Amino acid sequence: FLKGERCFTSKCSFEKRSFAPGMHGKSGSRSRSATGRESDFARQLRAKQKARRVYGTMERQFRRYYESAQKQRGVLTGVNLLQLLETRLDNVVFRLGFASSRAQARLLSTHGHFTVNGRRTDVPSMQLNPGDVIQVRDGSRDATYFKELGDFAEKRNFPAWLNRDLKNMTGTVQRLPERAEIDGNLNEQLIVELYSRR
Repeated sequence: FLKGERCFTSKCSFEKRSFAPGMHGKSGSRSRSATGRESDFARQLRAKQKARRVYGTMERQFRRYYESAQKQRGVLTGVNLLQLLETRLDNVVFRLGFASSRAQARLLSTHGHFTVNGRRTDVPSMQLNPGDVIQVRDGSRDATYFKELGDFAEKRNFPAWLNRDLKNMTGTVQRLPERAEIDGNLNEQLIVELYSRR
């Protein structure tokens, strides 16, 4: 609502125009073909950027996840990639309901508020495996945030591949997530197509 009250009327510029601003927005865009359709490369790049933004990874780090996913056994590289991203420590903390967003989960992890299998860690990108136990560190339990965490976390659902114990402030990775349990808005096939063209 950058235009204020005007956006509540039919004169809103965002409603009238469905193309990017600027002189190249309607016809001369490089990402669109002559027919006005978005090119394959643009769709693939957008899918990758969306996944990067959702999980909060940098380009080089995301590329390493893709290369690891390629080397793993399994039918689909794209599903392997999403499983690697889902089992990062910061994402698991978010999924368990110990943080309201992945960015907050990353910050809490970086500050060393969690232990994995009894060992303190401050690496939000740490890869977790089935059987790993995540727990709020004893020294952090007295913090106001973690004292009030129970009420907030109870309202949040957690996926079936995780197990949560709010009383002890612990969570366990029971298994790797299946594709149906991962965000359906992400299109991993387009990401694989993008990296295979290089």
